[in-house]
Amino acid sequence: MKKLFALLFVVLIIACNDKKPEAKIIPKPKFVYEFGYRLNDYKVINDTIKSGENFSEILTKNKVDYAKIFEIVNKTKDSFNIRSLRAGKPYTILAKNDSTQQAQVFIYRRSQVQYTVIDFKDSTITVHNGKKPIKTVIKTASGIITTHLSHAIKSQGLNPYLTYKMADDIFAWSIDFSKLQKNDKFRLIYEQFYIEDSIPVGIGKIKAAYFEHNDTPFYAFNYMVDSTHKAYDYFDDKANVLRRQFLKMPVKFSRISSRYNLKRRIAYYGNKIRAHKGTDYAAPIGTPIESTANGTVIESRYAGGNGNYVKIRHNSTYTTQYLHMSKRLVKVGDYVKQGDVIGKIGMTGNTAGPHVCYRFWKNGVQIDPLREKLPASEPMKKNKKPAYLKFIEPLKIQLDSIEYPPKNILF
Repeated sequence: MKKLFALLFVVLIIACNDKKPEAKIIPKPKFVYEFGYRLNDYKVINDTIKSGENFSEILTKNKVDYAKIFEIVNKTKDSFNIRSLRAGKPYTILAKNDSTQQAQVFIYRRSQVQYTVIDFKDSTITVHNGKKPIKTVIKTASGIITTHLSHAIKSQGLNPYLTYKMADDIFAWSIDFSKLQKNDKFRLIYEQFYIEDSIPVGIGKIKAAYFEHNDTPFYAFNYMVDSTHKAYDYFDDKANVLRRQFLKMPVKFSRISSRYNLKRRIAYYGNKIRAHKGTDYAAPIGTPIESTANGTVIESRYAGGNGNYVKIRHNSTYTTQYLHMSKRLVKVGDYVKQGDVIGKIGMTGNTAGPHVCYRFWKNGVQIDPLREKLPASEPMKKNKKPAYLKFIEPLKIQLDSIEYPPKNILF
């Protein structure tokens, strides 16, 4: 019997040893893609352009010879200006994943979103501009004001652009933001843009806003009014437009250096009367100039004393003109919306300092816009109101349900 048990024990041991080992699951390699390339295939070098460093120096230190650099510069000169590289801007080099580590691709990161790729790994050298995928997230915010709006926004870690949007864009014609009261309140529903799911890169539209000033409620809802030109405007909860037809001025944070004056005398011209039929807004060279209303560009050129200028027809009654630009950013036939940047402040033509001369026509006659009672924007057409009111209904419910910060956290 003992021999039988011993034999069974040996058989069991052999059976256990003959058991096949479990197969190991080898995870698939994780591939990383960016800028249109599989980064695993390259040695990735991230760096920043140093002060005084140029394109040639960057490629030289990344093992590209002078003959190749000359070829790259020559073949890309019509599509990419290598002199546009700016110190402090990041760039990425994709180099060979071998002992040479020679650069194959140069990526200039113009912003967090936009970049330019120069690919010279093959005999064909290519250049293209790209954008990182942007994710839009709808967010909400609220605040109770104890000092001023910008402090309420900043104290909560919100984007300062929200202050500008509310004060200078949405409620500019409804509320005097220099006279806010303690305990005024706001609620917002807005778009936040992200890249790589978590890196914020800006604010999109404010979809809906509520501001309570002096115990008076003000609503604003962003609504498309022109599908052809993708034009949006802000209306209140009764479908009344919030915006005036014209902005107060074509330059933000500016000062009037010379007013409209038909009896102006100039010492340079022997103290003779030289009528000034515009309003001058002084600002540093390069400051953006905005169209004061929606319209179509009818002139964009350089002409004598006017220098670089743009002229816009807004409707059959009103036309505006913007003189002395350093750079024009629109061309004849372009449709521009109120607040669009159409050029930059300069000193072209006859001018003693950087400014924009803003001229205003009504029925073909130049007038002083500061003395003119400018019209409100066109009201919403009656046949469009039902669709609008249905559109804002869920937004208003969401807006009204946003809670304010706790009483012990005031700004």
